[in-house]
Amino acid sequence: MAKNTQPIAKRCKALGISPAVMGYAKKNTTRNSNGNVRKKQSEYASQLKEKQKVKFIYGVLEKQFHNAYLRAEARPGKTGENLLQIMECRLDNVVFRLGFAQTRRDARQLVSHAHFTVNGKKVNIPSYQVKAGDVIEVRESSRSSAKFAKLVGPEAPVVALPSWLNREAGTLKGVVTKLPERSDIDYEVAEHLIVELYSK
Repeated sequence: MAKNTQPIAKRCKALGISPAVMGYAKKNTTRNSNGNVRKKQSEYASQLKEKQKVKFIYGVLEKQFHNAYLRAEARPGKTGENLLQIMECRLDNVVFRLGFAQTRRDARQLVSHAHFTVNGKKVNIPSYQVKAGDVIEVRESSRSSAKFAKLVGPEAPVVALPSWLNREAGTLKGVVTKLPERSDIDYEVAEHLIVELYSK
């Protein structure tokens, strides 16, 4: 499968986002520190940058992203906000948000390897759309692995959960309490520019 192999810190800097959004709290780059001092971007360049930003954050390719846009457009409400909601509701993103993986890239691999269940059923599709009330859990057969064992107990890392998710303390189980809203997006993005780009 095709994937972006550009260094995370370099790509984050080019798109104007914090590496922390990607789960890389300690990554940084000081090379070409004046690289972002450029002339005013064209309208198209601004629109393209916003699209690339969201695609990069969630680790999706153009075909997947465009399909998500078409679904967002078909829903009632604002297309841009619908698009962000669809991306947030991807199973790999939810696994990352619940603290079961350090990065979305890691979460995508764990989901692909069938380490999780949704409402008791095994799901190995990273793009699977969760719904309000869904219960996401680490499979019983996977809990003994070192990767998951360290997520419970006294030394388990503290996870800052978004308001639309809930995780029972000391367990490998999370619940989607509601669908995410625009205010739950924790990075800067002008989604209306993405809509304008696809509307041309």
